[in-house]
Amino acid sequence: MGLPSTAALADVTGPGGKTIDCYCTDKSGARVELGEMRCLQVDGRMFMAQCQMSLNVPMWREVQSSCLSASLPTAPSASSSPPELPQLSPPSQPDPRRL
Repeated sequence: MGLPSTAALADVTGPGGKTIDCYCTDKSGARVELGEMRCLQVDGRMFMAQCQMSLNVPMWREVQSSCLSASLPTAPSASSSPPELPQLSPPSQPDPRRL
């Protein structure tokens, strides 16, 4: 889940006019823009955190004590039997006396 990126606000102009990119990284080292949110797992806790600046340093700030989640109904396993289908009776034959 990500919020709109604020990349334009994440750039800092340093001495001599050099532009410095400010961003966080995830556990794989991928770039995460300021303002984006991720579910983090730290010391056995899971929580939502947002990439923010603090004292000119990008950092993760906890914004919710648990992570957002979604679940799907469990699919039946391949080893389970298919559901029972109702038994159909054969079509009835017309009574020849009524024809």
